[in-house]
Amino acid sequence: MKLTDEKIGGINLIRSYAPGEIRIGETVVRGSCLVTADQIVSDWRPQTVADLTLDDLQQVIGMKPEVVVIGSGPRQQFPAPEIIGAVLSRGIGCEVMDTGAACRTYNILASEGRTVVAALLAGESH
Repeated sequence: MKLTDEKIGGINLIRSYAPGEIRIGETVVRGSCLVTADQIVSDWRPQTVADLTLDDLQQVIGMKPEVVVIGSGPRQQFPAPEIIGAVLSRGIGCEVMDTGAACRTYNILASEGRTVVAALLAGESH
């Protein structure tokens, strides 16, 4: 699904997504990734919500976001409560949604100048 082809102040915006592929500006990522206004981490380890660990989130927390938007794949799937709790306990907002919704939400928050990290998981837990 195409989201946008606008450039806003040189920030990373997610232009489109499809199963197994996310286009951030001119960069195509195939796999799980982290996206901020000025950074793309294209080799984020976890592939599904079930793979997500507290160690994986340390990298996200280290980016010092106001909000983390977790894209859980084609369906909304929640990680273990302690995973979300680790983010919330640091005063960081955390939302979990399907990847399409996470991409759209990230674009809105980033466009508003918010310090947001999109943590987008490539696979789907069964």
